[in-house]
Amino acid sequence: MEQEKKHLLQSLYPPGLFLIAIWIIWLGEWLSGIDLGFLGIYPLTAKGLTGIITGPLIHANLSHLFANSVPLFILGACLFYFYREIAYKTFVLIYLLTGISVWLGAREAYHIGASGIVYGLASFLFFSGIFRRDIRLMAITMFVTFLYGSMVWGVFPEMFPEKNISWESHLWGLVVGMVLAFYYRKEGPQKKKYDWEDEEDEEDKMEAKIAAFEEYYKKTRPQKNDPDNISVKYHLRDNQEGEI
Repeated sequence: MEQEKKHLLQSLYPPGLFLIAIWIIWLGEWLSGIDLGFLGIYPLTAKGLTGIITGPLIHANLSHLFANSVPLFILGACLFYFYREIAYKTFVLIYLLTGISVWLGAREAYHIGASGIVYGLASFLFFSGIFRRDIRLMAITMFVTFLYGSMVWGVFPEMFPEKNISWESHLWGLVVGMVLAFYYRKEGPQKKKYDWEDEEDEEDKMEAKIAAFEEYYKKTRPQKNDPDNISVKYHLRDNQEGEI
């Protein structure tokens, strides 16, 4: 119990520290009056490359920051709790690959905010349970669907007539999360195998061996009344003897 409690607390640290960082940055902007939007991702430009690292840390206003903070903390905690073996590299790859994808394929504008990471985390948790076919992890899939299923509409530009929402970040986060879920499907937690499943496997193997032995025996044993196994002797007039 103590070990599980410790693991739960440890899973809260990484998303918690990330949240502290983005809140400190926003407070710094608010207090200083400096707009750091220029540190966002600007596609296909050298100046926009910096945004791959800095863009997710910048938010336009308090509502934008709060909208990303709650799902970021919940989904991040789920990632580090249930997928602790691959959590750090998964988070880093979602962060970087989503940013790179936005830089390569998005509108000419500064793209800021952690929503791409939120979509990447939700996508990874959703598809991981499906790809691993694990009932325990499927529960996380259903949990994500219940809480954030409506997020899927965020990948359609028609849903944002005001044009100032980076639906491209949502879309690329969704794609990156799905790809990583498939790529890492054999790493981290795996489907639990129960004793009764092992017993069934042993029975199946034994039945297969018996069937193979019977097949081999049928092919190799001498067959009675089989014309191919009848021996016929013949005699020639010059006293030569042969056999067929």
